[in-house]
Amino acid sequence: MPSTQLETANAALAIDLRSLAQDIVRCAMNGGATAAECVVREGDEFSTLVRLGQVETLKESGSRSIGVRVFNGQRAASTYSSDFSRESLDRMVKSALELSKITSEDPFGGIPEASQLGSLTGDLDLYYEDVYSLSGPDRIDYARRAEKAALDFDPRIKNSEGGSFDAATGHKVLANSHGFVGEYRRSYCSISAVPIAQTEEGAMQRDYWYAVARTLAKLESPEQVGKVAAERTLRRLGARKAKTAQVPVIFDPMVATSILEHIFEGVNGDSVYRGASFLAGKLGQKIAGDNVTIIDDGTIAGGFGTSPFDGEGVPTRRTVVIKNGVLNSYLMNTYTAKKLGLATTANASRGLAGTPGIGPGNYFLQPGPRTPKQLISEIKEGLYVTEFLGHGANLVTGDYSRGASGLWISGGEFAYPVEEITVAGNLKEMFFNISEVANDLEFRGSVASPTLRIDGLTVGGE
Repeated sequence: MPSTQLETANAALAIDLRSLAQDIVRCAMNGGATAAECVVREGDEFSTLVRLGQVETLKESGSRSIGVRVFNGQRAASTYSSDFSRESLDRMVKSALELSKITSEDPFGGIPEASQLGSLTGDLDLYYEDVYSLSGPDRIDYARRAEKAALDFDPRIKNSEGGSFDAATGHKVLANSHGFVGEYRRSYCSISAVPIAQTEEGAMQRDYWYAVARTLAKLESPEQVGKVAAERTLRRLGARKAKTAQVPVIFDPMVATSILEHIFEGVNGDSVYRGASFLAGKLGQKIAGDNVTIIDDGTIAGGFGTSPFDGEGVPTRRTVVIKNGVLNSYLMNTYTAKKLGLATTANASRGLAGTPGIGPGNYFLQPGPRTPKQLISEIKEGLYVTEFLGHGANLVTGDYSRGASGLWISGGEFAYPVEEITVAGNLKEMFFNISEVANDLEFRGSVASPTLRIDGLTVGGE
C-alpha cells in the first residue's frame, strides 16, 4: 500500500474517521479487490461496581479498531486490527487480499447493490455527551446510592452483590467500494442493584433491577432502582415448589422477551435457509394468535436498536414480522436474502471481520389494551414467571422446556413464591396460545415485550 495514502489516512484520523475508512477501501481496490468494505469503530467505556459501600471494580477504557472485508470475484476474506500505524494497516489490507485468493467461492457473497445503500437522515436521538458529565466520584456515588437504597429498604435485605453504574459512547463508520460512507454515534448509561434477602431461618434469595438510557437526563434515579430491586428480591423469600399442573402462565416482561427471541431465531434468515427453523416455508401462513403482531423497527428515535443504516450500509426500516398471527416476513441481510430469493430487511449485524450476521432493530410485540393486573386477576390458579434458568428450546422441532422461578397465582392474586420448577410446551402451540398481551411495553434494550399470558403449558414441580 502506498505510504502517502496511509500517511494521509493517519493524519485524517484525528479529525475524521471517514477519511480513513474510504482510503482503506480505495487501497484494497487498488490492490486488486473486486469489491471492499471497511468498518472503523472507536469508543469509551466506564464501569464501576460498589459492594457494601466499597468500590470493588473500577474500569475506564477507550478502544479503537478497524476491519476490512475484500472480495476477489466470488471469494471473500476479512482482517482487522486495533493498531492504526501505517505498517499495521498495510499488513491488514495485504493479508485480506492474499486470503481472498484462497478462500472458497460463494456465488451468494458480495456487498449490497449501490441502489440499496443509504442512510436515514435527521437526528435519531442516539448520542448525548452528558453520559460522561459526572465526575468519577459522582459516578461511584450513583452505584453506591442504588445499593444503599436496596439495603435500607427492609431489614431482611442483609447482603448485596453490589450496585453498579456504567456509561459508554461509541462512534462507527462504514465505507464500501460502491461509494457509500456513513457514520453515527451512540451513548448509553445504566444503573443496577443486586440485593440479597434472608429469612430468620437463614434461607437466602437474590434478585435485581436496572435502568438504562441514552442520556443521563432520562435515567431513573439510583434510589428508584434500589427500591425496585429490593421489592423484587423480598417477594422471593419463602419460595417453594409448586405441584405439577397444566395452568395459565403469565410471563413478566423481563422473561417475555425470551419468547420473542425464540421467534427471532425462527425468522432469522440464516436459520431459515439452513432448514434449522420450524418457521421455514411458513411465509404467509398463520403461526400465532390474532393478537400477536411483532415488529422490527430500526428507525425509532432514541431506540436501543436504532441506527441510520445496518451493518452493510442499507438504510434501516420498519418490518412487520408477524401481523395478527400471520408470518409476514423473515429478517435478513443481503446474503440470506439472496439465498432465499428475497430482499434484505436491513438487519445485517456485524463486527469488524467476517460475514455479517443478522440482528434486531427495535424488535417488539405490539401491546394490548389491558394492564398486567387485569390479566392476573382473571386466573384462578396459575404461574407468574420472573426468571428462567438455562436454555431449553429446540428451534427445529419447537420443543420447549425451561427451569423457572416466580410467583404462584391463586384467586387472581399472588399467593406465594415458587422455585425449582419447569415450564414445558411446544413453541408452535405456544404462539397460538398467547391468549393475552398486556399494555406495559417498555424498552430496556433492543428487544421488548409486554406482560404475556400463555395457556396450555405444563408447570412441572412436585
